[in-house]
Amino acid sequence: MNSKHFAVIMAGGIGSRFWPVSTRTFPKQFHDLMNTGSSLLQQTFARLQKFIPTENIFVLTNADYVALVHEQIPGLNDYQIVPEPAMRNTAPCILLAALKIQKIEPDAVMLVAPSDHLIEDDDSFKNDILQCMEHSWKNDSICTLGITPDAPKTGFGYIEYQVADSSKLNSVIKFREKPDKETAKQFLAQGNFLWNAGIFVWSIKTIVEAFKENQAEMFDLFTSGLADYNTESETAFLEANYGHAENISVDYAILEKARSIYVLPASFGWSDLGTWGSLYEEKEKDADGNVAIGATITAQNSSGNMIFLPEGKLFVLEGVSDFIIVEKDNVLLMIPREKEQDIKELVARVKKEHGDTLNL
Repeated sequence: MNSKHFAVIMAGGIGSRFWPVSTRTFPKQFHDLMNTGSSLLQQTFARLQKFIPTENIFVLTNADYVALVHEQIPGLNDYQIVPEPAMRNTAPCILLAALKIQKIEPDAVMLVAPSDHLIEDDDSFKNDILQCMEHSWKNDSICTLGITPDAPKTGFGYIEYQVADSSKLNSVIKFREKPDKETAKQFLAQGNFLWNAGIFVWSIKTIVEAFKENQAEMFDLFTSGLADYNTESETAFLEANYGHAENISVDYAILEKARSIYVLPASFGWSDLGTWGSLYEEKEKDADGNVAIGATITAQNSSGNMIFLPEGKLFVLEGVSDFIIVEKDNVLLMIPREKEQDIKELVARVKKEHGDTLNL
């Protein structure tokens, strides 16, 4: 392992499209959605531990989830868990993590990875990341991993790149926002577009300079706390100052303005596990195309269902097809799979009608 390799896990989201399992007090990254015996966060941490020193792995999360991170990843030093006192999107927390790492190792190379994605083939993931790390270090550039699209999906941002014959790493032309269906079809037909997986690699020098150049106000805000980072006074500084940072993604703040960005088409299987439908696609199905996690089912004239129920429950279906059926605590959700994007809207309605009694 290289002592100058660092990783930052993004674990601050709420995952409302996985309601009612994912809630504000216990979001999806802390759940074992794949029924493997470990949460998505634990799987991500274990994957990174294979090639990055444990003490060099940081977890960025909401301040409310610090205890959950300690519980699921015992042994982390306090400085390795970076609590956000306010929700401010990805740019502020990434700059904060970069400055904390810079204080430890100025010559570090940093990986940023989501906590809740499904990665198939850890060895290929490792090889892809190490290739990006070497390129970033040698070329003072930003690298990202892109996923080869298998359908014109509208739920992902896209990366347009310049095809290079001499290298698997291709120069990025532009980051594209989530397209409509027709635009997504055009992207696939053109052939030089990848899904944006939100996995980034850069040297600490490169990313800190990019913030200094493109986000001067944010840079000044966070560099004013350099003396506090990785010490007992860090929390007090963040509580007093973090909320003043602009609410902006690293895509808008840095990536759309940076001069040297490369993308590597990922060589591993990937899913962002953003919805119940994506979980349905990843899990093994019975002869009728049903997926059941937790419960035992007896299904008659029923197919294409995504079922997530408490362990040990027997669930009997007759004449039910293509539904998402989820039970968690005192909530039972049943919604057609084709309307899964409405779950976020439903959560807002439930919160309005039932208040905060469900910890939404």
